[in-house]
Amino acid sequence: MAFDFGTRRIGVAVGQELLGSTSALAPLCARDGVPDWRLVTDLVDEWRPDLFVVGLPLNMDGSESEMSRRARKFGNRLYGRYARPVEFSDERGTTRAAKTLARERGRRSGSYRDDGVDGIAAELILSSFFATSPPHG
Repeated sequence: MAFDFGTRRIGVAVGQELLGSTSALAPLCARDGVPDWRLVTDLVDEWRPDLFVVGLPLNMDGSESEMSRRARKFGNRLYGRYARPVEFSDERGTTRAAKTLARERGRRSGSYRDDGVDGIAAELILSSFFATSPPHG
């Protein structure tokens, strides 16, 4: 299960590593980066992920930003609550790529503020993780 961390919305995607398949789920609303943990628990109970992948928003030079520190904190909370491994994956460029993918899928361009591409971004994070990590199991 992958997360595209944000302060207002957190994108979520699930996938199957063996097949390399991913699917976006509805984003979680967040207040200053904190989701309704009951909803996260419902997702974990439903999908039973083996591990969590959290997108790490690094600066273009690869250094950490305030948002990457907050994403790490979110990942640490996932681990603390659900006792599953957490991996962090460089997410540079995923939002731009997610918007491109949304347009290719027929979405009209415009404001993504209220109708975001968080789930697609989480899918891209998970796909990238599958492509660059050794198999887990």
